[in-house]
Amino acid sequence: MSVERYWKDKRVLVTGGAGFIGAEIVRQLSCLNIKEITVLDKLTYAADLGRLEGFQNRFSLKKAALENSVSVKDAFRDAQPDIVIHAAAESHVDRSIDGPGDFIQSNVIGTFNLLQAALNFWNEQGKSNQFRLLHISTDEVYGSLGESGFFSETSSYDPRSPYSASKAASDHLAKAWWHTYGLPTITTNCGNNYGPWQFPEKLIPLMVANAIDNKSLPLYGDGSQIREWIHVTDHVEALLLAVEKGDIGDTYLIGSGEEQTNRSVVEGICDRMDQTYLERAPFSGLIKSVEDRPGHDQRYALDASKFKARTGWFPKITFDKGLADTVDWYIENQPWWRQIQAETYNQERLGVIFK
Repeated sequence: MSVERYWKDKRVLVTGGAGFIGAEIVRQLSCLNIKEITVLDKLTYAADLGRLEGFQNRFSLKKAALENSVSVKDAFRDAQPDIVIHAAAESHVDRSIDGPGDFIQSNVIGTFNLLQAALNFWNEQGKSNQFRLLHISTDEVYGSLGESGFFSETSSYDPRSPYSASKAASDHLAKAWWHTYGLPTITTNCGNNYGPWQFPEKLIPLMVANAIDNKSLPLYGDGSQIREWIHVTDHVEALLLAVEKGDIGDTYLIGSGEEQTNRSVVEGICDRMDQTYLERAPFSGLIKSVEDRPGHDQRYALDASKFKARTGWFPKITFDKGLADTVDWYIENQPWWRQIQAETYNQERLGVIFK
């Protein structure tokens, strides 16, 4: 079955649809023959409806917090979804160190409320065979790898930060609602996403913004920590395939195979900046090692073979090309992130435990 045929005339509820990943979900869904898209979003500091400029007539917005169970129930009543894509989450590890309670409320209580509302709706609709709830999660739930090996769907959970602990809890809830109540859930775990429109507290946009302003480029510790990076458009294409082709109750790891140290990512940003601002090169002179993050995991890497075999998916954007394009986007779209600097986040360091 073609992608267009599967999604034809579906009603889709997207939580966190004004966020970085959620907005890309809405954009890609808008290119399909969807009957109706409803965005359920709390519109926190990291949300921005500007990400959906040009798509306003393709979705309806319900501003509400998942922590409010009545609002979530109302969203199901109004949207009447065939598909729920759960992208809403507090996701910045450093912020979880400063304020873990917000992560428990959003990621744990919010997911519980969503699952309960989905279960009640599904039961009221006669347990439709077409209904799906996709729960989007992170590789951080598995803890830290050594120099070799990969996480798989059978890896043990070992979260090390308040953020990853909250996401681990949400994963277990989604799985439990499938096993206990039969709710048709699918879970995906993915690595670091990047691309245009990412809130500038994250590594790549933060470093580009700092470099443009001739500020230091702070690397936690020695910068040897390894992450697997995937462009947000590749990730979302995979998510839609997970809904279409994934087995109910199953978990899939979505990975690009593109492992990079934090230092190599920042050096790649500097190389691209050098090409744009020749008179200011080399930007690598701005790199500065700072005190490491508490409990910083050393390496994440994913074995995505199960998902690729199930869906035929593969990433299309190489990290080198995607990074260059992303750096260029932040250079060309400075008004967007400068407004965030002025109103919400001025590149200060978060997640520091004072001794």
